[in-house]
Amino acid sequence: MKESIGAIRRRTFIRRTASASLGFCIVPAAVLGGTHGTPPSDRIVLGFIGTGKQGRGLAGRFAKMDEVQITAACDVDREKLAEFANQVKVDYDEMAQPSSCKTYLDYKELLEDTSIDAVVIATPDHWHAIQSITAMKAGKDVFCEKPLAHTVVEGRRMVQAAEKYSRVLQTGSMQRSGKNFRHAVELVRNGYLGEIKRVVVNVGDPGVKCNLPELPVPDYLDWDRWIGPAGYRGYHHDLSPPLADTRWADWRAYLEFGGGILSDWGAHMFDIAQWGLEMDHSGPVLLISPSEPGATRGLKLIYDSGIEMVHEDFERGWAVRFMGTEGTLDISRSFLESEPENIVTAEIKETEKRVHHSDDHYQDWIDAIKNRSKPICDTETGHRSASVCNIANIAYQIGRPLRWDPLKEKFAKNKEANKLLGKKYRNPYRLRR
Repeated sequence: MKESIGAIRRRTFIRRTASASLGFCIVPAAVLGGTHGTPPSDRIVLGFIGTGKQGRGLAGRFAKMDEVQITAACDVDREKLAEFANQVKVDYDEMAQPSSCKTYLDYKELLEDTSIDAVVIATPDHWHAIQSITAMKAGKDVFCEKPLAHTVVEGRRMVQAAEKYSRVLQTGSMQRSGKNFRHAVELVRNGYLGEIKRVVVNVGDPGVKCNLPELPVPDYLDWDRWIGPAGYRGYHHDLSPPLADTRWADWRAYLEFGGGILSDWGAHMFDIAQWGLEMDHSGPVLLISPSEPGATRGLKLIYDSGIEMVHEDFERGWAVRFMGTEGTLDISRSFLESEPENIVTAEIKETEKRVHHSDDHYQDWIDAIKNRSKPICDTETGHRSASVCNIANIAYQIGRPLRWDPLKEKFAKNKEANKLLGKKYRNPYRLRR
């Protein structure tokens, strides 16, 4: 089959802007159908790694995009994988578009498919770095769910891999693509609150060690692969609920697989605080733990500017409060409010500081893939927001003040804390660049 002139030009452009042979494939119209406005040869072909609740939700968004085609998925849970493939077919059937979604139990086999341009990674946190780096090495762009990385070391390796392989990675901290969050950040950055003195962030508890009892492994689940690089422990349905269970999986609560809700929602709310303080390439310099043993709130994070950020419940749900010399601003998914009230109604002028404008987090990634540009929450940004959560968890564990160097990404004179910046990997799993 002859390639169209447009397809040839497009592939040439990708080679020139993304270091050559890691460009797009040409997908036959007979496979993808011709009902979309975008020619099949110009569509971005997606594979999904992780087909649980979050993966299925993301697939529903991407399936509706004219420039995208989902053709493959991977999961160690056969029931969730089958449901995902069926849902993709239903989504495309509703648009009168033929589809085919190949399924894999091993994500490496999915990555060997040269027709796939990019992957969405929606696995538990302890898998993010290994799968993302392997995908980028295979020439795939990546949408990785938040928090970007399970440890600080992993996050930095992901940044290095994105640079090395010239890949576009978007972190799933999707609040950055919300109008109210963007407006709040621009108000803060432009001094509408005066000089910022304090930021209060309320999200859930730090991570804890997993102590769930061992249960029999369901026959549809490859538990050894689910555990992957983490230290082996027995199956429990709270960690990987069956398809019929609509709850969010509780692996998030445990340090072996996540970082508690402190990390899970911190990758949203600490992310907004970092964005407002213009700390997307840095972080705090001092962490002061609460004095009470076992405390789950009260951690203070001090920035070099003197601004104090505290993990505390100010009784408005998961939210952020910016406190300045001229006013206070509260922001969450449910509200944007200020004291005095007229702060939030101010209109940001074109001559003032503006941030990356994205109204759709997923389209922003697709646009960045096409343009070979940085998305709104690129690897470095996602890493820095995840790092705040990572070191916050460490501070709660250590229970003593810790001095943090955001340039070297090390704690000063504290071997115990520095050991927790990385983790051990179960054989044969390895973290590579």
